[in-house]
Amino acid sequence: MIERVAVVPHPPLLVPELVVADDPNVRVVRDACLAVAADLAAATPRWLGIGADPAGPADLDADAAGTFLGYGVDVVTRLSGNGATPDPAMPLPALVAGWLREQVGAAEVPVRLIRPDLPPEQCRELGARLVAELADDPVGLLILGDGSHRHGERAVGRPDPRAGGFDDAVHAALAAADPAVLLALDPDEAAALGAVGRAPWQVLAGVVGADGRRWKSTDARRLVPFGVAYHVAVWEPVR
Repeated sequence: MIERVAVVPHPPLLVPELVVADDPNVRVVRDACLAVAADLAAATPRWLGIGADPAGPADLDADAAGTFLGYGVDVVTRLSGNGATPDPAMPLPALVAGWLREQVGAAEVPVRLIRPDLPPEQCRELGARLVAELADDPVGLLILGDGSHRHGERAVGRPDPRAGGFDDAVHAALAAADPAVLLALDPDEAAALGAVGRAPWQVLAGVVGADGRRWKSTDARRLVPFGVAYHVAVWEPVR
């Protein structure tokens, strides 16, 4: 059974070794992600990560390990406490999932990767299947994905006036634990805005829609320090 959900972005800047200077904006994002990861670990040490990767779909089991070498520094990260040889090609969402697991002392985080363009209905169906698959043991769900990278003058791509409204809607949905709003996000607009979190968020919507319990948000933050929207949230069932 899913005990709690944490929503995080997955920028490499979360890892201190990959950041040249001690930027206060970076610290805010990192601290927010570590806080919700610690919240998830307090609920259960066993997690399942959901992220999007263009090479997906793929399932990375808890024995997998990777390295951030492709992002500049050979920082090894593991999805559990195993001694597997790090895979230099491990996708970024899995790398960040493993890094967060290690920082807060969770036991394991196998990662399920989906295509960024997975249609909303298929995201919903996957979420419903996860509810059935995870029915027997307490599990924390770690949802990984960034919002639009087209905010303002620091945008990675050119600024897009739609980015503000898109990420306002995502933040409002995460703050209200509203799966319907997440499921209504337009995949074409999300793709145009570079919001790779759209599909994982819609898997979350499918989970909550099929779960049968009422859910509430206990934390929801939107941070836009570098032209990219980073959403951080915690959902838990109403008890």
